[in-house]
Amino acid sequence: MRVIAIEEHILPAFVRDAWAAAPPPHDPVSAIADGGENGRRLADLGDGRIALMDEQGVDVQVLSLTTPGLHNLAPAEASETARRVNDQIADACARRPDRFQGFAALPTSDPDAAPRELERAVKELGLKGALLCGRTRDRHLDHPALRPMLVKAAELSVPLFIHPQTPSPAVREASYDGIGDNADLALAAFGLGWHYEAGLEWVRLAAAGVFDALPDLQIILGHWGEVVLFYLERTSAVLGRALSLDHTLADYARRNLYVTGSGMWSEEYLRRCLAIVGPERLLFSTDFPYQYREGGEPRRFLDTAPLDEDARLGFAHRNWERLSRAPHQSG
Repeated sequence: MRVIAIEEHILPAFVRDAWAAAPPPHDPVSAIADGGENGRRLADLGDGRIALMDEQGVDVQVLSLTTPGLHNLAPAEASETARRVNDQIADACARRPDRFQGFAALPTSDPDAAPRELERAVKELGLKGALLCGRTRDRHLDHPALRPMLVKAAELSVPLFIHPQTPSPAVREASYDGIGDNADLALAAFGLGWHYEAGLEWVRLAAAGVFDALPDLQIILGHWGEVVLFYLERTSAVLGRALSLDHTLADYARRNLYVTGSGMWSEEYLRRCLAIVGPERLLFSTDFPYQYREGGEPRRFLDTAPLDEDARLGFAHRNWERLSRAPHQSG
C-alpha cells in the first residue's frame, strides 16, 4: 500500500534570514518549534529525511514551506523568496521523484505576483498546488485582492492547503494573554489559536461566497479540519440564516474541502471527519518533522484505521493522486 504524506515541511536557511529581516511583528513560535533537531530535519532534503520516511512507512512526502510561510514579508522580498523556495522544492522532487512532490510557497503580500508564481510553480516546476498560512498580516484569504490567486488555483485545478499560523498580536492579547508567558504562547499557537486561525479562513471563504463563485476550488485543512468541522452543524445553520449562499457550509465541506490529520493519530477524529466529508476526501499526513516519533506510528495508524479497503487505499494515496492530477499533468 503506497503511502503519500501531504503535510511535510521544510525550512531553508535563507527563509529564516528573510523572516528575521522582515518588519515586525514576527511570529514568536519559530524560535521554539524550528530549532535543534527539528531545524536539522527541516533543512534536510536528502538521505536523512528519506531514512526517517522509511522508518515511518511513508513512501512519498509532499514538501511545503513551514509556517508562517512568506506571509509576513514585504512584497518584493516575498516574490523573490517564493521563487527560491519553489525552485528548491522542485529540485528535490527532480532528484528523487519517487520520494518527493511539492506544494508551492506564494508571495501573498504581492497579490499580483501570487497567481503568477502559482502558475509558474505548477506549469514549469510541476508542483501540485500551494500551501498558504491563512491571513497575510491583516488581510484574510477572502480579501478581494487575493481573489485572482484563488481564481488561478481553480483554473489550474490544483488545491490550496490552509496551514495554521500564530494569531496577530492584537488577537493574542485579547484572547490568550494573562496566564503566563509559556502558557499564553502555547494556547495562542499549537494549543488552540493556530487551529482557530486556519479553520476560520475556510469558513470565511465560504461566507464570502468564494465557493459559489469558484465551485471547483479545492481547499485542504489539516488537524482533522482545524476545529471548525466539529461545530459544523451549528455554524452551517447560522450562516444559512445570515447569508445568501448557494449551499450550506456542510455542502461546501463535501464539495470544496479535503481533510488530513497532520500526525494526530485519532480514530475518533477520523470517524467524525469521515462522516462529514466522506472517504474520498480524506488525505494522509504526518506533519513532519513536528509530529515525528520513533516507532512507525503513521503506517500503524493507517493499517489499523476503521476503514474498508477502498477507503484505506484512498486515504493512503488514491485520493491525493486524484486531487493532484491537474489536466495539464494527466500524462
